[in-house]
Amino acid sequence: MDEDGRGWILFSSIVMVIAGCLNFIWGIAALTKDEYFVDKVLFANLTFWGWFGIIFGAIAVCAGIAILNSRAPWARWFAIIWSSVAILFWFMVIWAAPVMVMVIIVAYILVIFGLVLFGYSEDEV
Repeated sequence: MDEDGRGWILFSSIVMVIAGCLNFIWGIAALTKDEYFVDKVLFANLTFWGWFGIIFGAIAVCAGIAILNSRAPWARWFAIIWSSVAILFWFMVIWAAPVMVMVIIVAYILVIFGLVLFGYSEDEV
């Protein structure tokens, strides 16, 4: 793997951890301070999506740490799939906090870009 690839892998893992932390914080805020959000979600209510955000955030942080520590193919594929699912999750609650949601979606898109483009090793090719 070339030097650019290592930088993208590091970037992707750090952004995955940060996005997971933002998911976690958003989930806690949706549970405790739901008056800060517009209560127009696709289905269910903010309490449901708050718990979902907490779980999504914790798993995203674990995926980012796994990429950073092991750089194993399973960690890369798990992070790519999890980022894709997280993008779908954020589209479900986009009306609750549109600007923040768009920033997080862009972060997950960059994670997918970095892991797909540079996340392979010479042994996998």
